Amino acid sequence: MLIQFRFKNFKSFRDDTILDLSATKITEHSDRIISAGNEKLLPVAAIFGANASGKSNVIEAFRYMKTYVLDSFSYGGDSDDKKAKNKKTKYMTFLFDDASREAESSFEVYFMDDGEHGSKSYNYGFTLNREGIIEEWLNTKAKTAREYKPVFYRNGDELDLSGLPAKSQELIQISLNREVLIVSLGAKLKITKLKSIRDWFYNINFANFGNPYENVFLSYLIPEGFAEDRRVQDKVVSYFSSFDPSIIGFNVEVLKGEDEERRHVKIDAIHRTVNGGTATIPLEEESDGTLKMFALYPVLQDALESGGVLFVDELNARLHPLLVRSFLITFLNPEINPKHAQLVFTTHDSWQLSNNLLRRDEIWFTEKEDSGVSMLYSLADFVDKDGLKIRKDESYEKNYLLGKYGGIPVLKYFDMFAEG
Repeated sequence: MLIQFRFKNFKSFRDDTILDLSATKITEHSDRIISAGNEKLLPVAAIFGANASGKSNVIEAFRYMKTYVLDSFSYGGDSDDKKAKNKKTKYMTFLFDDASREAESSFEVYFMDDGEHGSKSYNYGFTLNREGIIEEWLNTKAKTAREYKPVFYRNGDELDLSGLPAKSQELIQISLNREVLIVSLGAKLKITKLKSIRDWFYNINFANFGNPYENVFLSYLIPEGFAEDRRVQDKVVSYFSSFDPSIIGFNVEVLKGEDEERRHVKIDAIHRTVNGGTATIPLEEESDGTLKMFALYPVLQDALESGGVLFVDELNARLHPLLVRSFLITFLNPEINPKHAQLVFTTHDSWQLSNNLLRRDEIWFTEKEDSGVSMLYSLADFVDKDGLKIRKDESYEKNYLLGKYGGIPVLKYFDMFAEG
């Protein structure tokens, strides 16, 4: 479970930025708080804000961190494979001042493994520039402990691996280079402590429906086992029935291409007709909203089964607000979500602020200053012009649209089309 994500100097976020899923001491919806070890955590974080205010960049920062953790073993080094040798995940610093453009960026997470490791907490992070890793650290805390203990620390030529087995220390010292993370290398070397960190990142899923290329890619993903297992198909039908009861089944045909290892799955949705019969429609001919819900199913299934974190950009796009509400309740209801999967999403749908659904500490806003710097802040921490915090009985949606909390666009009429 994600406790906190912290990053700095990534795209529009120049300064230290924190997304915190720790529950504050507010009283609303206390039944949904996840208690694990000494932590009180939230299942959802909703990020609101104007277009181009930085909402998507919060998710992209975490995506960058995950990608670097999973892939850095193949960066640089002495590989004979030219593609692997030149491979490196590109990132963008804050570009609107000279100092930040060339400065380092940092990424840090606090998270909890509530499984076989007994609710152990981890603090992991790294700082890098365009030449490679400057600093990297890993600390752990047992369920009942108060303070974190170091596993390793790296800063330039300084390397302290004292929290790892002696044999593992040798292997890392021999193989490590500046572009590779110790966690990535350690997972490749099958060092248990480090593999568990890599595996936690592996169980994080992303869906960006604001990116047309990723949107197309997601629309071609099918749930695991869908092509072969009728029970999986029935689960998808049940999922669809929550918003489109006319879909009563699927016809699935696996088509093999020239390469036997590759396959194409042809899917037709079976609909009930008005005269009691059935008709089939190719899945790709269904509405955009239906296709989006189909694309969300695999990542939703994976998050709920693994207890991982799901990041969704533009969750509200092409979906009715009531359907978005149902999606959120999937994470908020502990009976549906017993493994404590978490959802972090961006949206423009202010209706989700008005339906008594979210806690104040689950509501976040992004706002961009005239200098181009984005800020991220929680409604629970927001202080109004009179120095007062927001009460739970306020009309969040009304006040948000009136600009009380910030995070809305500054609008002007499109007078460039006026004659004269």
